[in-house]
Amino acid sequence: MQMAERYQLLIQRDKVCPHGEHVAIRSSVGYHVRDSNADNLTFAPHLITLIEKERVIITHYRHVLGVSLDDRIAINNYALNSTEELPTSLGDPTPVSWAEEETMTSASLITMFWSLSVSSFAVGGMIASFFGGLLGDKLGRIKALLVANILSLVGALLMGFSKLGPSHILIISGRGISGLYCGLISGLIPMYIGEIAPTTLRGAIGALHQLAIVTGILISQIVGLDFILGNHELWHILLGLSAVPAILQCLLLFFCPESPRYLYIKLDEEAKAKKSLKRLRGSDDITKDITEMRKEREEASNEKKVSIIQLFTNASYRQPILVALMLHAAQQFSGINGIFYYSTSIFQTAGISQPVYATIGVGAVNTVFTAVSVFLVEKAGRRSLFLIGMSGMFVCAIFMSVGLVLLSKFPWMNYVSMTAIFLFVSFFEIGPGPIPWFMVAEFFSQGPRPAALAIAAFSNWTGNFIIALCFQYIADFCGPYVFFLFAGVVLAFILFTFFKVPETKGKSFEEIAAEFRKKRGSAETPKAAVEMEFLGPTETM
Repeated sequence: MQMAERYQLLIQRDKVCPHGEHVAIRSSVGYHVRDSNADNLTFAPHLITLIEKERVIITHYRHVLGVSLDDRIAINNYALNSTEELPTSLGDPTPVSWAEEETMTSASLITMFWSLSVSSFAVGGMIASFFGGLLGDKLGRIKALLVANILSLVGALLMGFSKLGPSHILIISGRGISGLYCGLISGLIPMYIGEIAPTTLRGAIGALHQLAIVTGILISQIVGLDFILGNHELWHILLGLSAVPAILQCLLLFFCPESPRYLYIKLDEEAKAKKSLKRLRGSDDITKDITEMRKEREEASNEKKVSIIQLFTNASYRQPILVALMLHAAQQFSGINGIFYYSTSIFQTAGISQPVYATIGVGAVNTVFTAVSVFLVEKAGRRSLFLIGMSGMFVCAIFMSVGLVLLSKFPWMNYVSMTAIFLFVSFFEIGPGPIPWFMVAEFFSQGPRPAALAIAAFSNWTGNFIIALCFQYIADFCGPYVFFLFAGVVLAFILFTFFKVPETKGKSFEEIAAEFRKKRGSAETPKAAVEMEFLGPTETM
């Protein structure tokens, strides 16, 4: 197939919307045109009119998404730039009218691939979150993390080389495998941190997990700018960059000691546990830690293995696991992921000329206030910070919606919306962002902890998936009022936290269990009290 020269034009098409207004839809596309009569191609400023006989082939579907479409599919407002060469053999087209083209639009195909690319990550996380605790108990915390990083490397390689093959398959597969990795470590890392951290630093070190996550988000936002890696030539490198932290973690894990609690309580290897403790504490004086773990091991020996089902059927575990699930639900359904997923479009709606930089600003604020929470969590307490964060988010969600609703009447309201977004993110990272992950580990002793973290991580990933899937539909339906809805949800979680969630700072597990009994408002039977004692303290606080 002999091609004419390549053009790069701005396509503008008028479309009549359901309400009757005409909207000019513009899209920049790269394409080739072949026709026996060049006069059939008519140009006007910022407008191209295509006569039926032209053969216009959009290359993005073939070379970026890996989809072959025949040349009956004409340019549409969803087309993307592409500089790749076209296939050399395509069948003759059948002329179609613009009305018929509308029915053959590939927009649904693009949407399907995009939705699968987004959702496969969350689905992978949901599936793998169930196995993090099991893998950690079977292999040990360090070996389990090494195995998880192999998944991260495989996912990164698939995405990094996606430009060389069927891109849509490789990207969806790579993101799904990366989701499996993230699902595993969402349980493994909080469990490992909770078991190695000193009592006085457990909250702060637990918050470092969230700090690492938001720092990675900020870095990805920066390198994803179009003049760095977020362009048509380098996008595959951007996707493959997730291999870098995976390789780095694999190397650093060889210098990390195994969890002394796992070694001593699970494997009964006291010598190895002592060696691990000495490395972690930087001191030979580990008598207090060993005494603490010995007591917990004795109590754990009277405790049967706890399954996920028993967390809900056993009265001793039911209240803590329900609180754990609600904390993770509060994190996901607060509206924070709606802001992160669609922050650029929110800033566009607010009238910001360069929304991508405002989104990076949100990422920077996200990182700074997560660092602030590291220093506050041991001073203010977990429950207090969670309530402060949720209360601030409630107020910000209201102002955010008010600003968006009144934007058409008062242009200065875009500053109200922007300020509300930045403050919303700040309050999130003060409490609801980092606290649920390590607070759940404080609710449970060595026996039920892996199962509890597995179900908590699963609920978190499920919430993530639901928000990613549904937020756009909710936003389309509610318009600028969408964050009023989230404000109502946040208020419900504030009330639940105030009445049901105990403070864990500076308390032993027995004291935390007593708090749960108090919140439940009913006295424990002697048998239940004995069961609670068998759980043993997570750590002496």
